[in-house]
Amino acid sequence: MTISDIVKYFQAEKNESLIFVLIGVIAIVVSCYGLFVIRTDFFKGLAYPLLAVALIQLVVGGSVYLRSPRDIERVSKQLQEEPAKIKTEELPRMEVVNKNFVVYRYVEIALALIGILLCVFLRGNSFWLGIGTGLTIQALLMLGADYFAEQRALHYTKLIQSFISNS
Repeated sequence: MTISDIVKYFQAEKNESLIFVLIGVIAIVVSCYGLFVIRTDFFKGLAYPLLAVALIQLVVGGSVYLRSPRDIERVSKQLQEEPAKIKTEELPRMEVVNKNFVVYRYVEIALALIGILLCVFLRGNSFWLGIGTGLTIQALLMLGADYFAEQRALHYTKLIQSFISNS
């Protein structure tokens, strides 16, 4: 593991966090447009899950974006000055991150399935069709984004493990 690997990992996290924020902003705009301009039952239903998940996207995306430069500095300093902390602090932190991705995946799959079921079984009710559609869209967007974040985290964790075993 090199400083370049650290920068690459956290910079990719920072870049993806901007995508999260952008998706959240778009969802808020669509929600507000649906609630206050279009005002049909479908768009009112669509707005609620879009808004709820958008708030999560804004908070998570914003915090990752703001935290990433400090993470680069922290782990780079550990690598240069206190490499033992890579094993005692960074590896355990990444193990928790990786376990959380499994939980997120199951929650997102469950939400997508709930959304799909609402669309299938309550399609005659525009409001519930909107809720199901919004829930499905947001859950699948989050699932896709988290898939790429998880793959990066697993790769980064392997780099840490390789560094530890070679030290």
